[in-house]
Amino acid sequence: MATTIEIEDTITVGALAEKLMLPVTKVIAELMKNGVMATVNERIDFDTAQIITSELGLEVELQHKSEELTAPRHKRAEGGESRPPVVAVMGHVDHGKTSLLDAIRTSQVVKQEAGGITQHISAYQITHNDRVVTFLDTPGHEAFAALREHGAQLTDVVILVVAADDGVKPQTEEAIRFARKAGVKIVVAINKMDKEGADVNRVKQQLSEHQLLTEEWGGETVVVEVSAKTGAGINDLIDMVLLVADVEDLKAAVDVPARGLIIEAHMEQGRGPLAVALVEEGTLKSGDFVVAGATYAKVRNLESTTGEKLAKATPSTPAQLTGFKALPSFGDEFHVVANEKIARQMAEQTDTSRRSDTSHGNMTGGELLRIIDRTHELQNLNVVVKADVQGSLTSVIDSLRTLEVSEVAVKVVGSGVGIVNENDLHMAHTSNAIIYGFNVNAPSNIKQLASRDHISIRTFNIIYELIDDVKAEMTKLLAPEIVEHELGTLLVKGIFKITKTEVICGGEVTKGKLTVPALARVVRDKETIAEVEITNLKRGPQDAKEVFEGEMCGLSFKSSNRVNIEEGDRIQLFTREAVERTI
Repeated sequence: MATTIEIEDTITVGALAEKLMLPVTKVIAELMKNGVMATVNERIDFDTAQIITSELGLEVELQHKSEELTAPRHKRAEGGESRPPVVAVMGHVDHGKTSLLDAIRTSQVVKQEAGGITQHISAYQITHNDRVVTFLDTPGHEAFAALREHGAQLTDVVILVVAADDGVKPQTEEAIRFARKAGVKIVVAINKMDKEGADVNRVKQQLSEHQLLTEEWGGETVVVEVSAKTGAGINDLIDMVLLVADVEDLKAAVDVPARGLIIEAHMEQGRGPLAVALVEEGTLKSGDFVVAGATYAKVRNLESTTGEKLAKATPSTPAQLTGFKALPSFGDEFHVVANEKIARQMAEQTDTSRRSDTSHGNMTGGELLRIIDRTHELQNLNVVVKADVQGSLTSVIDSLRTLEVSEVAVKVVGSGVGIVNENDLHMAHTSNAIIYGFNVNAPSNIKQLASRDHISIRTFNIIYELIDDVKAEMTKLLAPEIVEHELGTLLVKGIFKITKTEVICGGEVTKGKLTVPALARVVRDKETIAEVEITNLKRGPQDAKEVFEGEMCGLSFKSSNRVNIEEGDRIQLFTREAVERTI
């Protein structure tokens, strides 16, 4: 019967060896054999420990140790107060999501976005007929799937934007899946009604194919025709969103410590780490102690997303917080605790559980399993990724990790929020990595140092351009595909000369045409007895560049080994071409 050993989410190599009652050198050797370089004091995650234990053939079963500190959970008050709806705007790229929000809040965000594509998640509130609505603008490009999924999970209502002249597209379908997975209501905004080619009935038909049957067709899906350009239908759209929210009877407890999610984080000069949080429950105030993932803060400044000071942030309110010891991660849950001691302990515990992600090259147990199963060596493209905000950094890294093919994988050896700095250069230099910056630049002195040390820094403002560049670099690491082109076959009818390295023979071309230079296989009774290099062709006494089917000719070939060729053998000529592969 297997012995049961409890360990935490991460454990040092030395502690694991002690629990398994094995020499630490044996555990390290097993890790190295499976591609994990870790010293006695470095931490590995639970899955890796489990795999290594299995590989060692031990009758030991590892179990998670129950944690002592847990995030506080407050029961939702049954009679909680009404709160504003949180609305996510989702849909396919270039269908006008941000333009629609511009029309709603009369701003010009879309003109500021690189390539006209939303690169970040944004949150803000508007007042419509004395009622507050919180909007989330989620990016539309496929690389930001993680951001869009978080957007759906945060919200009560999704406005699904579909262009009247373009219809339902792949990211429209993806947004529908996210909304259904999160269990939120969908209101469809058919946008660009001002454009020539707008076809509302076609859009409604496509929506029905995804089980979104409009009210006029006997379904329950609310559809509003709008034009972000002219402003037509905007008020009707907000009215319908509020009506759907009223049916849901949205409430939340107010008189409890606040909790919610971090929806953005970045470094701001002169202010340090700044996070955008969406309060889901409770009331957040300046001076509160907040834990968010592996970091914590005493809230120094509490502001709206437009920079106005707030006395407090209640449910469904997005707020900017300063005072964090380090940047929280996008998607981290935050919660208010009683004092700094508890906040620090909980943050340290989370940090410990995450530390293994960087202690051995971001390798998880799942990745280790894939390495164990591989029969050939995987090449890595090492990269350092820097971005302007945490949400973008998460999406870029997630997108890069999906690019792995059978022979080449992207390995993120370093990442962070903010401009490219000397630490990034050092990381790139020691790991032979390319530095990719998304919406960030490198100071002139950093560029000079990079040039001196032959380190490549590449900056992008549009996500798919960055991904395309990484794909191009991965392609360079792929071994080319060797393609053979069959030329023709000679039936040997006479042998004129055989030496140790050269054979001269003659015969009839029975298929295709023979050309030089070329490679060839000498085949006898369907068995290849040698592979050779054709050096010369003759038609009669004259040299020939090519000989066609039905003609007689002579040829000579070279081989590294003596070939005992016989009459009746067939010489099959071919060429080989190295073709560059793409990802």
